[in-house]
Amino acid sequence: MIMLKKYLSIVLFLYAISISFSQEKEINPPYHIKTISFVQNGQNAIPLFQLGDSFQLQFDDLHGTEDNYYYKIMHCDYDWKQSQLSINEYLTGFDNQRIQDYTNSLNALQIYSHYRIPFPNKLTQLKVSGNYVISILNEDQEVVFSRKFIIYEPLVSVPMQVKRARNVKDVEYKHNIDFAVKSNAITFQSPLKNVKVLLMQNGKFNNAISDIKPMYTIGNDLIYKYDSETQFWAGNEYLFFENKNIRAANNSIARIDTEGGLYNCFLYTSNARAKNPYTYWPDINGNFSIKNISAENDEIEADYAWIYFSLSAPSFYQNKDIFITGMFNNYTLTDENKMEYNAKKGIYEKALMIKQGFTNFNYTVADKSGKIDEAIAIDGNFYQTENNYFAIIYYRENNQRYDRVIGKGVATSTDIIN
Repeated sequence: MIMLKKYLSIVLFLYAISISFSQEKEINPPYHIKTISFVQNGQNAIPLFQLGDSFQLQFDDLHGTEDNYYYKIMHCDYDWKQSQLSINEYLTGFDNQRIQDYTNSLNALQIYSHYRIPFPNKLTQLKVSGNYVISILNEDQEVVFSRKFIIYEPLVSVPMQVKRARNVKDVEYKHNIDFAVKSNAITFQSPLKNVKVLLMQNGKFNNAISDIKPMYTIGNDLIYKYDSETQFWAGNEYLFFENKNIRAANNSIARIDTEGGLYNCFLYTSNARAKNPYTYWPDINGNFSIKNISAENDEIEADYAWIYFSLSAPSFYQNKDIFITGMFNNYTLTDENKMEYNAKKGIYEKALMIKQGFTNFNYTVADKSGKIDEAIAIDGNFYQTENNYFAIIYYRENNQRYDRVIGKGVATSTDIIN
């Protein structure tokens, strides 16, 4: 009996360790939580901010009952596992605070409560750079949803260049990222081990490239000039719909009605573009803008509408899952965003409730396990596609207890070279 108790104690101890050091993943929100976004200078922003800068996390609750929500912040290492830092080492102030800034919707058919969390605020200020996860909790201290964000210090310069792929078979379809890390403020210790990089395309986490070591060093400069390790599928320009005037059809919306009590916007059927020549189509790289042209305060006066998507795609996609994705839903591959095949019409369909404005979206193909297959993207891959790329630089000195983010680099493929 004593041996059994010891065995159970060991098992529970190891389980607790595995939980505490497991990788933090974003928790998707329930149906009634919509339009989660990081906002800086009044614009939706990729969650990458300089230490000390102001930004907000905003979201809507369709219950519209001014429910009480709380926020908790966790500091993570490069691999999104909880860091060794205690709360008072990465926060000034308090954690687990109730969100006090919220307002009910106005002049909207769909009622909702709009919540804002500014950073820094009088109760919470971030002290160090690094990866963070913010969790929103309900009154029962259950996690409603969580989001990743990154805080950096401007201690290095990161010159970047987008190039066409070196491999002939990929030259028409991929972007290759060359970059370097240079600093007068830091003398790197063991850079092959202590310096880490995260490469992101348009700010997405789901296809980011990690664990890239410097190819070589020149003095204190770290050089990254790989052929395949830093390549992204180029994709195609994002599609969009615009319903700033929610009552009017336009060149992206075929018709509108109000059956069911809310506005229903039926988009024109999209055709798969993979086999078509590349066509320049200005986009905002997956972002969205909340706007009601008849309102003074878009945050609470923009309405929600059912957006009816339809897609005509080749039959071989029927063995895959197709999702509608963009920054408006954090590119999540959930049942809520998965399209359904209408055999009678021969098209894929889905209706999503989205806040009015201007919204970029695309169709993402994944297998049944949820792995994204960019090689067979519905809209194809074209080296001419305009994408923004980010290189985020992490550094942990010898004997340091956490991964600092010491800088970022930004490049656009509009400046692509051979």
